[in-house]
Amino acid sequence: MKLEIVEKDYNVSDRFKEVLEAKLEKIKKYFPNDITVKVFCRKIKNMYKMELNLSSKNMYYRAEVSNNQNMYSNIDLIMPKLERQIVKSKEKNIDKNRAELIMPDFFEFFEDEEEALEHKVVKQKRFEIGAPITMAEAQNMLEMSDHDFYIYNNAETNKVNIIYKRKDGDFGNIEIE
Repeated sequence: MKLEIVEKDYNVSDRFKEVLEAKLEKIKKYFPNDITVKVFCRKIKNMYKMELNLSSKNMYYRAEVSNNQNMYSNIDLIMPKLERQIVKSKEKNIDKNRAELIMPDFFEFFEDEEEALEHKVVKQKRFEIGAPITMAEAQNMLEMSDHDFYIYNNAETNKVNIIYKRKDGDFGNIEIE
């Protein structure tokens, strides 16, 4: 298991790392392959916020919690959340595999044309990504538009990025590799 802890306005102690690793060991049983865990710890005024991103071969899980007690209680809050996601995903895959076993391949199923066309692309846009700009400039462009996201060429990394508005009012940034 590869563990990376990112701290922002909060200092992670060695004891905290030990407790977190011990709790994460229980989740390893769900994954045959090695997992990568990235934990973000942040203190905002009197709130302790923890975000945990777990990725394995073709799976990605994310959970976020915050409270006003301490970061250790966040571990106890986030682990059941994460475990529910993992179990639900695993059960979904098992159910899908069972359905494939039950339904023989020689049956053909046809959908009604109306059902098949229920979800379709109704609008398509094309635009050019302009000259490279900074993330702060992209944030300003997003705020000036009435969209939830803005695609731009990052001047620092020279890669395509997507900046978006989060539900909590902050911004997120996705870098396309």
